[in-house]
Amino acid sequence: MGKIAMPLVIILGALALFTPVAAAQEGPRDPVVYGLASFLIPGLGQYLNGEPDKALVHFLVAVAIPTVGYYMAVITLNPFLAYVTPLAQLGWSIYSALDAYNVAKEYNRAHGFSLLEFEFRLGS
Repeated sequence: MGKIAMPLVIILGALALFTPVAAAQEGPRDPVVYGLASFLIPGLGQYLNGEPDKALVHFLVAVAIPTVGYYMAVITLNPFLAYVTPLAQLGWSIYSALDAYNVAKEYNRAHGFSLLEFEFRLGS
């Protein structure tokens, strides 16, 4: 598993850096979708919001938390770290989701999109 994880992280990071952000749309954005995307895969909501640098940081922190947490639990033989690591990961996912949600919401407010206009465009 470890032999596959590191190349996968490097490939995903390179894709985030060198892929143009085509997903960032000009119209209204659904903050709930962007927040949920970033909760499931930290950094995805930021990427969809047109922030690839922030997306890469959120993704790498999401990878680093369990890597460092479980590594430290094994080295120090402290089972408490093995229980705290998933909570830290959950906390980071929640933070990433809230950040993506707030950025999408602020984008809509700054560009004059209302919730009613967004729902109307989705329905038609």
